[in-house]
Amino acid sequence: MWSGMRQLQNRLLLILTAGLCMAQSSTEYLTPAVRRVGEKLACLCGACKNTVASCQMLGCHYAGPAREKIAKMLAAGMSDQAIIDEFVRKEGLRALAVPPLEGFNLLGWVMPFVAIGIGLAGIYLFIRRFHKPAVASAPTDAALLDKYHEQIEKDLAKLD
Repeated sequence: MWSGMRQLQNRLLLILTAGLCMAQSSTEYLTPAVRRVGEKLACLCGACKNTVASCQMLGCHYAGPAREKIAKMLAAGMSDQAIIDEFVRKEGLRALAVPPLEGFNLLGWVMPFVAIGIGLAGIYLFIRRFHKPAVASAPTDAALLDKYHEQIEKDLAKLD
């Protein structure tokens, strides 16, 4: 009797565990068209740095409604750019996943390269300033060289 009850409990536990392990279903609003527009918009939930299309947080308070809004706008016949412009109008430029290459935002694209260039120039100038040139050797005297060669030959002869 107890073994039958134990088997029933194990089966129920297995079914419950399998139900919990099932993959979460995707929202019906994440169609290829919604994904195409959502990739250009940043998720502004504050907890991630993803786009509206790639935010994987369950119950995200921004990405879910944004996908739904994009789907409705696409169904109404709005173009991709018109939808993006609407989000930018409401949220500002922070709604974009990638800032535009104009105005002050251009500085954000250019400054890393300028900083790297300034750093490399600083390193070059530092090395150039503190690098000591090799000391030029004085011209050697042939007689002195011959004397040393003779001494070396004598020492080598003693080794044999």
